[in-house]
Amino acid sequence: MSDFSGDTSPADNVSASSPHEPFDDSWSYETSVSQVEAIINQIEMGELELAEVFDRFAIAVEHLHHCEAFLTHQKKRMDLLIETLLDEPDVF
Repeated sequence: MSDFSGDTSPADNVSASSPHEPFDDSWSYETSVSQVEAIINQIEMGELELAEVFDRFAIAVEHLHHCEAFLTHQKKRMDLLIETLLDEPDVF
């Protein structure tokens, strides 16, 4: 049985923060996407036991929730920045 990140169990590969708060310093969007891709590749290879497929799938979903929350937060932040730019009087 292969493991996608060394000698850790699938639960060890889930970020400690909740899916709705991926904004701590240890979390990275790019790392999360990479981990989802690795999980998908493992599942597609067909070498995992069925229970492990479900465990890895659950981990991938957790990562995707983190990514979605991060993108939603960043979009709101950008919208607010754009709004403040539009509200500022012309100084030129």
